[in-house]
Amino acid sequence: MAEIFDNIRKLYRFARPCPELADYIEFFSESSAEETYQYAGNNRFTVRMFPSWTPTCYINLGQPYQLVVGSAQYQIQQHTDVLILRNNIVERHNLPTDHIFTIKFFPGGLEAILGINQAQFSDQVVKLEVILPATLLHRIKQLTEFEERVELLQHFFLSQYKKKSPNSYYVSVVQKAIDIYGAGNMELTSGQLAGELFITNKTIYRYFTRVIGTTPKQYFATVRARAALAAYVANKNLFSPYEHGYYDMSHFYKDVIRFTGRKLIENAS
Repeated sequence: MAEIFDNIRKLYRFARPCPELADYIEFFSESSAEETYQYAGNNRFTVRMFPSWTPTCYINLGQPYQLVVGSAQYQIQQHTDVLILRNNIVERHNLPTDHIFTIKFFPGGLEAILGINQAQFSDQVVKLEVILPATLLHRIKQLTEFEERVELLQHFFLSQYKKKSPNSYYVSVVQKAIDIYGAGNMELTSGQLAGELFITNKTIYRYFTRVIGTTPKQYFATVRARAALAAYVANKNLFSPYEHGYYDMSHFYKDVIRFTGRKLIENAS
């Protein structure tokens, strides 16, 4: 399965965070044994995910599995929990018996809540004990219900968020720039965004590389490619590349290859 091309979300249960955390956490999710069996039966399968610069935690409640991050392979053991930045293409090689709880942060969310800068985690698979207390992870695994795990984690995150990160200003500026870009038909340059925020182009460059770990140009190219590809897959007959800031369809096709490593024709039904 490939993200965007396929509905990988059908394999999971989802929960949105409480309003206080909604700007920083995109969702909590957990593997659904029933949906996974309907899709894969007793066979191994692979989930391919594209860059998003969203720190993502995988708490392993089941069996070992394999992660491929860029060109590096990692064997994740049964009791190992990890965090990845998702600044590169990621593949997770699964078994039908896999059971994974996921926390997906928005860019900068890890820093806003826990005061931990995500930029340091590029191209790495980090043990989750570096981010979350081992006692908390142990308690999560002792619980039996998805809703209980979500409630426990939200309580922990809220307790940490109330301490306020000293770098919350930088995160706030970056998030405002992301919101403005999304509302501006994905055509604004970093210089134009800097003008909207009353800061210099050099400053917005520095904030993005510091908070997210990449330049505004690279990050927004990723955002645009994801949004455009999702719109194309949803309804290719109504898709217009111009609505996503592309010059023409050729420009869009080239970006899809660069972003996913695949041609659209390879995923045609």
